[in-house]
Amino acid sequence: QVQLVESGGGLVQAGGSLRVSCVASGRTFTSYDMGWFRQAPGKEREFVAKISTNGRLTYYADSVKGRFTISRDNAKNTLYLQMNNLKREDTAVYYCAASTWSGSGRSENLYNSWGQGTQVTVSS
Repeated sequence: QVQLVESGGGLVQAGGSLRVSCVASGRTFTSYDMGWFRQAPGKEREFVAKISTNGRLTYYADSVKGRFTISRDNAKNTLYLQMNNLKREDTAVYYCAASTWSGSGRSENLYNSWGQGTQVTVSS
């Protein structure tokens, strides 16, 4: 399996921007589609975005479409999530995850490895 470590979370005001990162080690990063999920207090973990192995295909939850951008740098074994125009409801722990499943991959059951998460808090 691949090991994943997220970073870049923090406190940001509503309307602001933040970029979270996820560094992979272990198995070959380019073998995996990668995704971002989030979990808000008292809620179930939900899909945010997914990117294919070569970065050409991306998928987004409707709630973040047009505001968030998922990308990857395979030379650096790193996944990114650029978050713009943040809203209070984006407050959550953000997790990156690796999947051997191609496609939209919105179910967390399709992911083999998970990071520990990074907290993103959006204040009004």
